Amino acid sequence: MTPAASTTYHVTATGPGGSVDANARLTVTAAMAPPAPAAPDYTEEQLFAQSVKDIYFDYDKYDLRAEDKATIDADAAFLKAHPSIRFTIEGHCDERGSTDYNLALGDNRANAARTALVNAGIPASQIRVISYGKEKPFCTESTESCWQQNRRAHFVYGQK
Repeated sequence: MTPAASTTYHVTATGPGGSVDANARLTVTAAMAPPAPAAPDYTEEQLFAQSVKDIYFDYDKYDLRAEDKATIDADAAFLKAHPSIRFTIEGHCDERGSTDYNLALGDNRANAARTALVNAGIPASQIRVISYGKEKPFCTESTESCWQQNRRAHFVYGQK
């Protein structure tokens, strides 16, 4: 028997020695749900690395692209929820152009990202900017695909 609810049964047993009547109560209780797995304890730095994404720029540009608007909005939402986080925005460029030119362009890129975050409500005091120009490439191939990966504002937990 597998009743869906608690039930009282009337039972009669009959045999050579006579018969006996009795009531038996079967109580059905809801099965306990298995315990939820414990949420992992992530450090603030791990949460930052998982949640805050870089933004990318077109060649020789430092204005935010339309496709990166959602990324900067998501970055801002995370940072609003974690107001104690301080971070650095690194401006990067591809290998083309002089060192001085790319340092200036990288600075403009980092500051464009900073301005977008400040406009979204992130206090400027949480943000530090630095330009590495073309000195710290993410990708080292001389291809457009690789250059695109290097034209970025990279977010780093903490302030150096």
